[in-house]
Amino acid sequence: MGGDLTVESTAREQAAAVRARTISSRELVDLHLARIAERNPELNAVVSLDEERAREGARVADEALASGVEVGPLHGLPFAFKDTHAVAGWRTTYGSPLFADHVPDTDELIVERVRRAGVVVIGKTNVPEFAAGSHTFNTVFGTTLNPVDPSRSAGGSSGGAACALASGMVPLADGSDMGGSLRNPASFCGVVGLRPSLGRVPEWPLYNQWETTSVGGPMARNVGDLALLLSVMAGPDPRAPQALGDPGATFAPPLAGSLAGLRVALSTDLGGAFEVDSDVAAVVEGAASVLTGAGASVSAAHPDLAEADDTFRTLRAWHLQAKLGPLLARHPDAFKQSLADNIRLGETLSGADVARAYTQRTTLSERMREFFRAYDVLVLPVSQVPPFPADQEFPSHINGRPMQTYLDWMRAAYLITVTGCPAISVPAGRTPDGLPVGIQIVAPHGADRRLLEVAAAFEEA
Repeated sequence: MGGDLTVESTAREQAAAVRARTISSRELVDLHLARIAERNPELNAVVSLDEERAREGARVADEALASGVEVGPLHGLPFAFKDTHAVAGWRTTYGSPLFADHVPDTDELIVERVRRAGVVVIGKTNVPEFAAGSHTFNTVFGTTLNPVDPSRSAGGSSGGAACALASGMVPLADGSDMGGSLRNPASFCGVVGLRPSLGRVPEWPLYNQWETTSVGGPMARNVGDLALLLSVMAGPDPRAPQALGDPGATFAPPLAGSLAGLRVALSTDLGGAFEVDSDVAAVVEGAASVLTGAGASVSAAHPDLAEADDTFRTLRAWHLQAKLGPLLARHPDAFKQSLADNIRLGETLSGADVARAYTQRTTLSERMREFFRAYDVLVLPVSQVPPFPADQEFPSHINGRPMQTYLDWMRAAYLITVTGCPAISVPAGRTPDGLPVGIQIVAPHGADRRLLEVAAAFEEA
C-alpha cells in the first residue's frame, strides 16, 4: 500500500500514489470507506452512500490504469458530489422530501467534468433543503454536524462537503455558492472553499442561464488541492454562453505566490455594513499581522457596497420564486418555513424591482473594478459568527444584537456575491473555544489564478 498515505494526505499525494501504482484505487477507496464508517454515523456528512458501487468503480479505475490508457488528474480518488448536483444513476434529493427517491438520467456539467477527471463516485454530501440557508439540515437525512465540535453547525449549504473533507471522509469536494455556500462551511469546518468569478465554472443545464447569482466551485483541505479541482471544473463549454474562455489547466498547481508588496485592503465589517462577532473580528484583525509579516502592505479600507444587500435579497427571492414557486404552489406544506417565506417574497416583486437589482449589480461591479485599481485584494470575515449550536436554524443574535431574518448573519459573504468577484475562504485561526474561523480574500473579477496564489502564500505564512 502507498507508504505513509492516509486519508489526511493531500489529494495531490493521493492522486500521484494511484498513478504511480503505489496504492490501488480499491485500497484508497477502502481507506476512505473505513473513515466514513468511523465518523459519519455521528457527523452525517455523506448521504446515499453505496459501498458496493464505490468498490466496483475503484476496480474499473484500477483496470483502466493497468491497461495503459491515459487517465485524468483525479483518477481513482473517491468523491461524493453535493446532493444538489445531478449525478446520473445516483439518488439526488436536493435535501427535499419531494425528491427523496429522485434518480437523474444525466450528469450536470460540473459532475460530468469531475467524473471525466477519473473520480470514483461513492455517494453524495448532505445539504439544506434546496441549498437554502447556511446550516445543513433537512427532513430526508437530518443535520450535518461540525467535525471540530459536533454540538455545532457545519455551515451550509455545502455543509456535508466541508464536514466530509475536514474529517477525512473524502480528499476533495464540490459545492455551489449563492450567499456563501462554499465559503461559510469552509470557514466553519477549517477547510478551503472558493466562490469563483462569474463564468469561471460554467453550469448546465440551467433554468435561466442569465441568472448567475449561484455558481459551482471547489473545496479542499488546502489551496493547492483546491487549485487542482478548479483546473478540472473550469473552462468554456458550448452549452454555457456566459463561460469565461481560460482553459481549466490555467489554474492547475503548483502555485507560486508571494505576499511581498501585495496591496491589501482589510475590513472587519465593510464600514458597519454588518454586525460581526468579536471573536471572528479578532481573527480577521490577526490576519493583518500575518500579511504584513510576509511583506504585504495592509490598509484599513473597503469598497462602498451600499446597494448590495437590496440587490442580493431581490435577486435571491426572484431566483427562488422562478425556480421553486410552481413546486411550492403544488406542495405548500413540503417546504421549511424560512424557504417558503422567501419564495413567496419573490411573488411580490415587480419587473421594476428586478431591473433595479440588475442595475445596482452593474454599479457594484464597476465600483469593485475601480476599488481594485488601488488594492490587489480585499480581506474581510467569511461568516459573521463562529460555528453556532446545531440545534438552532440560524444565529438569533450577534454581540447581543438581534438578527431579524435567517439571512442577516450571512451578509459578509452575500454582499460579495453580487459583485461577481472571486472570493476564497482560507483557515485563519480559532476562537478561544477552539472553533475554526476563516478569512475571506476577494480579488478582481477574472483574477482567480492570482487569488489562489495569494491564498496559498497566506496559508504558508
